[in-house]
Amino acid sequence: MQIALLCEGTYPYMHGGVSVWCDQLVGGLPEHDFHVYAISGQKLANTNFNMPGNVKSLVGVPLWDGVSGPRPRFSLRGDTLDDAYEQLLYAIFQGGEGETEVFLSALRRIFTYAQQGNLAQALTSRRKARRLYEVWQDFAQEDTPRTRTGLLVLQPTLADALQACIWMEHFLRPLSIPPAQVDLCHAASNGLSPLLAFASKWAYGTPFLLTEHGIYLRERYLELRTSPHSTAFKSFLMRFYSLLTSAAYVMADLITPGSQYNQRWEIRQGADPERIRPVYNGINPNFFHQAIDDPAVPTISWVGRVDPLKDLETLIRAFGAVHDKIPGSKLRMFGSTPLENEGYALHCKKLIESLGLKGQATFEGRIDSVVDAYHAGHMVALTSISEGFPYTLIEAMAAGRANIATDVGGVTEALGDTGLVVPPRDHTAVATACLRLFGNSELRTNLGLAARSRVLSQFTLDSFLHVYRHVYPHVMQKAQTTGWTA
Repeated sequence: MQIALLCEGTYPYMHGGVSVWCDQLVGGLPEHDFHVYAISGQKLANTNFNMPGNVKSLVGVPLWDGVSGPRPRFSLRGDTLDDAYEQLLYAIFQGGEGETEVFLSALRRIFTYAQQGNLAQALTSRRKARRLYEVWQDFAQEDTPRTRTGLLVLQPTLADALQACIWMEHFLRPLSIPPAQVDLCHAASNGLSPLLAFASKWAYGTPFLLTEHGIYLRERYLELRTSPHSTAFKSFLMRFYSLLTSAAYVMADLITPGSQYNQRWEIRQGADPERIRPVYNGINPNFFHQAIDDPAVPTISWVGRVDPLKDLETLIRAFGAVHDKIPGSKLRMFGSTPLENEGYALHCKKLIESLGLKGQATFEGRIDSVVDAYHAGHMVALTSISEGFPYTLIEAMAAGRANIATDVGGVTEALGDTGLVVPPRDHTAVATACLRLFGNSELRTNLGLAARSRVLSQFTLDSFLHVYRHVYPHVMQKAQTTGWTA
């Protein structure tokens, strides 16, 4: 089969759990040919993965680069887009019953225009910006939030409207890319990458498979809590993201969330339960071996991508409490820092200094052997506020270490009763769990052995690949049998 693997901010340019998943999927299914479409902020040249031979093409889709899609084949007037744009604004700002279908209808008409005309120019004209401002004003209140379908619509300033006009043009750039001519589109997340699957379905009737590791919409909400945007602009983003993710659930022929937790979110957002099948991530057990010796110094390990969603502040504050009780203890944090998160990493380092933990709590970057990172601690901690079915957790389990993890996403589905689960954003609970494990070597050993046994019996790479070997032809057969009505 020819498969378009659709990614956003991950494979093959960025490290992280979703990228590992993509790399395992492509490399583990050599019988299929993959065409990778990678949405990124800016145009990127260097990949972080050596892609296998069955990756036949790589198409970059930079959202904020100076060029938007291919050169238009025809010159179309911008007012050709007026009706579709009005429909899009109606869905975003008025909403109501059938809003997702209205949103999808508008997107399809915009896609048709984008394949022939200059979408960037058409969407950012003065007339379009003025109309967005007018519609937004019509369906918002002056000072008090107004509830529409569970989300807030706030009165904008002119600056808010101009910003929304510009951002929407960048968000919709994937519709200008020539649709993939493949047997199946497989999006590795919800969000913007499904726009590429919509395009192929509209153009060729191509089946669409959607996988969600973390819940895209929930993670956008968490990001917006601390973003510097105005509250009105945040309300626009929330409406857009909500409609976009719901549209993907409607368009997908099959949804394969990484956990049952994700499945519950998807159903709440309108996904058909009959088209959802959770598929757990898996690891190659040959890459991991049982930890034998403990470090000489009481140590907590953390492994992952430095990101606000990982809530390293809670981990650092918890370690501060542990260090008060065990002065010689260490916190070792392994993993890369994406460029956009360097400010967050600096914030965490300042927190370390303010707590007097410099030299005791350390960022050590990526390490050649991730097993060594897990074995570097007496235990492994995960303090995220959002997760899917985290690779770092099942890898730490496979490495035979006791785990402390926050109760988010599919964490409890992975860990079962083989580790200590604590509430998110609760550094006292994290510290208490760490001190409990430091004080009980028998408990640490038993949890580590049980965790490794659980992974080897339930979450292996072979079992993960076995599922997708059957899922791909199933989606194809279902699409051919039932057909799809545009």
